[in-house]
Amino acid sequence: MKKITLILSLFVCFSSVVFAQNKSGDRTVFGKKVNPENISPSGHIRCATVEYEQYLREQNPKKETAEQFENWINKKIEERKAIEQIASQSGGVIYIPVVVHVVHNGDAYGVNENITDEQVISQITVMNQDFRKMSGTPGFNTNPVGADVQVEFVLAKVDPNGNPTNGINRVNLCQATWSTGEINSFVKPTTIWDPTLYMNMWSVDFTDNTLLGYAQFPESTLGGMSTAAQNANTDGVVANFATFGSSALATGSFSPPYDRGRTMTHEVGHFLGLRHIWGDDTTCPTTNVATNKDFVADTPAAAGPNYGCPTGTNSCPSNAGNDMIQNYMDYSDDTCMNIFTAGQKSRITTVLTNSPRRAFAASNKDVAIPLFANDAEVKIESLCGVASASCTTPNPTSPAKTILLYNRGTSNLTSATLGYNFDGGTAYTHNWTGNLAPNKYAVIVLANSAVTGLLTVTVSTANGVADQRATNNVATKSFGSSLAYANSTTFTFNLVGDSYGTETSWTLKNQAGATLYSGGPYTDVASGTQVLVNNATWTLPANGCYYLTMNDSFGDGLYNGVVQGYYTVTAGATTIVNVPDFVVSGMADNTLVSRVSYFTNNIALNSESFSLIDGVSLYPNPAKDKVTISVPQGLALNGNYEVYNALGQKISNAKVSSENDLIINTNNYQTGIYFINLTIGEYSKTLRFIKE
Repeated sequence: MKKITLILSLFVCFSSVVFAQNKSGDRTVFGKKVNPENISPSGHIRCATVEYEQYLREQNPKKETAEQFENWINKKIEERKAIEQIASQSGGVIYIPVVVHVVHNGDAYGVNENITDEQVISQITVMNQDFRKMSGTPGFNTNPVGADVQVEFVLAKVDPNGNPTNGINRVNLCQATWSTGEINSFVKPTTIWDPTLYMNMWSVDFTDNTLLGYAQFPESTLGGMSTAAQNANTDGVVANFATFGSSALATGSFSPPYDRGRTMTHEVGHFLGLRHIWGDDTTCPTTNVATNKDFVADTPAAAGPNYGCPTGTNSCPSNAGNDMIQNYMDYSDDTCMNIFTAGQKSRITTVLTNSPRRAFAASNKDVAIPLFANDAEVKIESLCGVASASCTTPNPTSPAKTILLYNRGTSNLTSATLGYNFDGGTAYTHNWTGNLAPNKYAVIVLANSAVTGLLTVTVSTANGVADQRATNNVATKSFGSSLAYANSTTFTFNLVGDSYGTETSWTLKNQAGATLYSGGPYTDVASGTQVLVNNATWTLPANGCYYLTMNDSFGDGLYNGVVQGYYTVTAGATTIVNVPDFVVSGMADNTLVSRVSYFTNNIALNSESFSLIDGVSLYPNPAKDKVTISVPQGLALNGNYEVYNALGQKISNAKVSSENDLIINTNNYQTGIYFINLTIGEYSKTLRFIKE
């Protein structure tokens, strides 16, 4: 809640949406004050890489410092010089398999954040033009230090299960916009593909519509840092869907001047080890040192970022050369950028050769597997809808279920036969007809499916013959209530607000609309956060439905532009409500905004789907010596796992109570396929990996 409307931004390396907020006052990203030099004249925070790295370091004290990384990479660059020269002379190119996760909330194909395949492909095209300095494209330059980085990006052709894909993973997460905290704690861990085999990219609609994109910086292999296993389930690059791709190559929702795909070129530069050309240091070098502030010798010294398309700018007149405003690691407009330098190429090459989760040259996910003429794939969509406080009966208005039918064959798919059931019960058949080109999909609403339980959908025929690939013919998903659940009558409520307590109030009501508990408005403090409710106990009748409404009278949530409030509801060790970042951007001042959270203690309404466990994954895959199970933030570590070989023989088992228990030593495993059955509480998931 701020008196001057401010924005919460993330890694906004290039912002392009309407900015309707005042520029006065401090601006923060990830709880860090943004240097005013990093705010564009239009008010956009173009990139918050430094702030994001500081945030990650606070979350993980073992994470290396920038100085440690630079000491490591400088030595590796020297080791790489001879090899790099040979590679350049031989035309050696590193190909990086890419998966693009298009995150949406059920919008139709090509509507809003559910961007088209063509828009996704245009982004890959732009990055290849830029990293390869392709002649006749906007990525070409005649600068004597301009370099063909010899890196190409290829949409993945094989998914983590070994089935064909077009590298575009559409994910309906039943939410229109996403905050930075939600992206890191839920979106990424839930959707990420093995980050040792794929470069993960996300197209999302940010809650703060001035956000453009962000990336996770690479790590070194410094001894004793143990960094290789850290932050793996958040690795990759993220961009606002309106900056994803190029308006010159595809139609879509674009916003000039950040509409030519350079948001992702810039962010991928960070992902591969490049810093901003001014080195995030607004002072000029005292001498013409070889490295300058960005640790690259052939990018002239700069005292800060450039915006628009300036010419002849020299922010460090005592050092040789004008600012390289054309460099992709500056903040210039998309159409002004066209250069990576030879020095930047050396850093990228070194990272791709030595850094954990950047050795994509060893991945073959960009190599197509044999395809069949008639191959249909089925996926089950999430069931979206607003939870109702009127829940005296289980799922009173449970809608029919939706599936996506993909054509993974080489022939157009004109017909398919699908079978489905709930919990192994009544078998239903759906006969689909249409005309799907390869890698396109159709949306199918199943009849007789307004029930709960485990839905199993199977493809039996494609184009009138038996489907030729069995490995992608079956999909399952459990459907239950959308309400959060705890088997308890005692709950604990905590509320931490920003400095403007007078704007905050809340109510807890039952399904009949009666107010059971309430609080606020509170008092204001000069600065910082303030504890408004500390471990308040709620005693709630069993078998009820409840909804907590948090109100902000000013219109911006629990955020004053500097600090961020939060609130939780717990039942013992079970977290029912967790809102770490109730923040609203672009609202008119003095406009009441609310956020509603629903939950129940009715066992009959207990959710049969456990979304967090869907986000469990493992890496690396294939594995040589260790396999790490990656779990989303918020998933309680109270379970066990069992490892089986391809013959169904149990190889090992262990309890899971800490992150250390999620690292499995496979040194004694023979080469082959293995399965991990992970159980958390009453929920389980099976993970497959290959031991090399």
